Amino acid sequence: MVTTPSADDGARPAPAVRAPSPAAPASTPAAPADSEPLLRLRGIGKNFGPVRALIDIDLDIPAGLVTAIVGDNGAGKSTLIKTMSGIWQPEHGQIFWTGKPVHLHSPRDAAALGIATVYQDLALCDNLDIVQNMYLGRESLQHWLLNEDDMEITAKRTLSDLHVMTVRSIRQPVGSLSGGQRQAVAVARAVMQEAKLVIMDEPTAALGVTQTRVVLDLIGRLASRNIAVVVISHNLNEVMSIADRVAVLYLGQLAAVGPTARFDTQVIVDLMTTGTSARLAAEPTAAAETAPPAEQAQPDGPGGPAVPGDVSPGSPSEH
Repeated sequence: MVTTPSADDGARPAPAVRAPSPAAPASTPAAPADSEPLLRLRGIGKNFGPVRALIDIDLDIPAGLVTAIVGDNGAGKSTLIKTMSGIWQPEHGQIFWTGKPVHLHSPRDAAALGIATVYQDLALCDNLDIVQNMYLGRESLQHWLLNEDDMEITAKRTLSDLHVMTVRSIRQPVGSLSGGQRQAVAVARAVMQEAKLVIMDEPTAALGVTQTRVVLDLIGRLASRNIAVVVISHNLNEVMSIADRVAVLYLGQLAAVGPTARFDTQVIVDLMTTGTSARLAAEPTAAAETAPPAEQAQPDGPGGPAVPGDVSPGSPSEH
């Protein structure tokens, strides 16, 4: 059973490391009830032959908040973000952007809306400098020539706005940058393209402690600019420290979604490995919001019933 997540998840809290528990109340005031999520997925399903990679996914992505998508290998995380990015089209379901239905037939369609995806390989050219990478494919021209001055000024201002101060020169080759600096360049490129939603796939994988902190701070700054951020990560400590909301996938289904303050790492591990958590179900608020058994439940599409509350634990079945 996939439950309908709530969009009333509150404003972004002050950037501090949280130590939430399932019973802890939401640490931020609730958002207006009529606030429309930037991106809304309803009943999204994706198959690869007989394999059901995504099964009736209902998920809201609000602006100005960091939503972490977690799950074990094969849970459907990459499939989900590639569907959100226009790389793959769902077999069924509907995608809404600012409340209006959209059809993403390609990454170009997603980019036109303001969706930017930063994958693990970052898609940067090591032999080009920072400015050239930030403008790759969309160079600024003046009289049919590259407007180098304008590109340098804009690239420098974008990096400065994001507090990226560790690069020696914006003309140094990207191949000479550290992992954290390369992530910063990839994110700055998305911001410069006026992205409204930035999706980051394992942004701190293989980074050291210092560079990880740079990337996590950068994620917080994106949210503070009212940019929606979706982060896929296996590092649950990082998830608990930076995410405003957590969505847990299990075997292609949404096991639970809600404010980070409603979860702890053990509950998330339970959901990732079994699709349910006795600790989450035992909490009074969560117990009242538990979905009915799958055989009694109705579909949660746009016309179906929504499960009330901020945390929506599901009961996915194995397939």
